[in-house]
Amino acid sequence: MPKSLPPHFFLYGEPPRAVDDRFLHIEPLDERCRPADWHIRSHSHTELHHLFHLHQGNGTMPADAESLEFSAPCILIVPARTVHGFLFEAGTAGTVLTLSDRFLRDLTLQEPQFLSLFETAAQFPLRDAAQLTAVLEGLRRELVWTAPAHGTAVNAFLSLVLVETIRIASQGPRKNQAAPGEKRQLVARFRELIEQKFRLTTSVGAYATELGVSIARLREACLSVAGATPVQLIHDRLLLEAKRALLYSDMTVAETGYSLGFSDPAYFSRFFSKHAGASAIQFRKKRGSAQGVKE
Repeated sequence: MPKSLPPHFFLYGEPPRAVDDRFLHIEPLDERCRPADWHIRSHSHTELHHLFHLHQGNGTMPADAESLEFSAPCILIVPARTVHGFLFEAGTAGTVLTLSDRFLRDLTLQEPQFLSLFETAAQFPLRDAAQLTAVLEGLRRELVWTAPAHGTAVNAFLSLVLVETIRIASQGPRKNQAAPGEKRQLVARFRELIEQKFRLTTSVGAYATELGVSIARLREACLSVAGATPVQLIHDRLLLEAKRALLYSDMTVAETGYSLGFSDPAYFSRFFSKHAGASAIQFRKKRGSAQGVKE
């Protein structure tokens, strides 16, 4: 049977629906994993981010073209739009926090580093989970009742969860020194535009104009915050979508290129080989056979 791209869900197994600006949800890990025999099939969420806090068990998380192995105690980060799945060890236990992209962006007005936490899928080992466990439990309690200053309390607990996660993440290899807030916000806006336009072969100059900055300023911000040029960030997004299509659909290489705005299949093949380090066919054969989650 031909494969289609992985389904979009609201929460796993639930049909898509509009996401409230302040959507926030906490549930035990096994609530959805145990009925699924600990195998969560590949899927994505358009506007929802996940933060998993695991205190028991282990497993594998295929995320886009990568596969992350994890072992509790740890934190897993799954950004919105990431195609992901899970193979959990039976009995794995923990908490799943889901928040809307709009809620996250509102919080980043006070702390820009919150957005950088959800740039890519990641896992962080936990040496001391006591503080994170305590604030997650406080947030969970606040969400099940209504009391005076409820909204402020939810914001405070959620901010503490994200602060604690940032501090844990900063102890690992993924985190670099924080860039100035203004540059980080510019790059965040640039990434949003890339998400909207990456199939349209939009030039860096056109992006800069829409952002209201010069090409030089955009380049400086991207290098400072992301360690890459604007062109590299655009190419990275195209490459990611190409990998998703090659892994999760039955589109031919040429069809994949056309779907991403390439008018010449040969040019797309050269683009993919240059940036992925392998031809599209080689990538599909190697990574497709290695995926831990089967459609």
